[in-house]
Amino acid sequence: MHVLILGGTTEARALAALLHPETRVTSSLAGRVASPRLPVGEVRIGGFGGADGLAAWVREHHVDAVIDATHPFAENISFNAARAAATAHVPLLALRRPGWVPVEGDRWHSAASLEEAAALLDGLGERVFLTTGRMGLAAFADCPQWFLVRSVDAPESPMPDRTEVLLDRGPFTLDGERDLLHRYGIDVLVTKDSGGAATAPKLRAAREAGIPVVIVRRPPVPEGVETAASPEGAAAWVHGLAEG
Repeated sequence: MHVLILGGTTEARALAALLHPETRVTSSLAGRVASPRLPVGEVRIGGFGGADGLAAWVREHHVDAVIDATHPFAENISFNAARAAATAHVPLLALRRPGWVPVEGDRWHSAASLEEAAALLDGLGERVFLTTGRMGLAAFADCPQWFLVRSVDAPESPMPDRTEVLLDRGPFTLDGERDLLHRYGIDVLVTKDSGGAATAPKLRAAREAGIPVVIVRRPPVPEGVETAASPEGAAAWVHGLAEG
């Protein structure tokens, strides 16, 4: 059985490790990170050329099932995967880690987009810790606030005029996040609802410091696509296909 896993997320790597070597696994990475952490099994890097290109690749390489384990905000590839799987007549599963849930003491402000998040900043704070990734900084380019931008690779313009870039890769510790908020005088945090434990300590650090958090809601999974909340659940889905 040949399974194509889309995504370089922590969950995608864990799923590849659960399936390999009993199942042939090909993990496809977008190539947006210069030095990605590679999973076990076969790996391809780069795009497919849209839904039609992905469907053609699935057929050519005799893929039996596709698992969309991309980042919860990788909306385009998720919809391309749904179209490609339907075209190639192969089953598709979306592996999505659960989103974050506010607890007592959190000061969360929900936003539907990065642009809406930028509009919410006025009145919330002047020194912003921006952890939405390096691809969407243009949404904040006209904001007057000072920004600390944390990303794996260096971002490109356009970005806010008053920006300091911190290159780092999770997982992050609670003590480290506490120190960062204090050291840079952060008074508002902006993040996406990525879920997972690797970057969650910033939320607790913000809660302890009484700092408001602007959280961008994740886009929905394409309609009709089955989902799993963990690598173990996705592996069970694959095993069920094999046994069926």
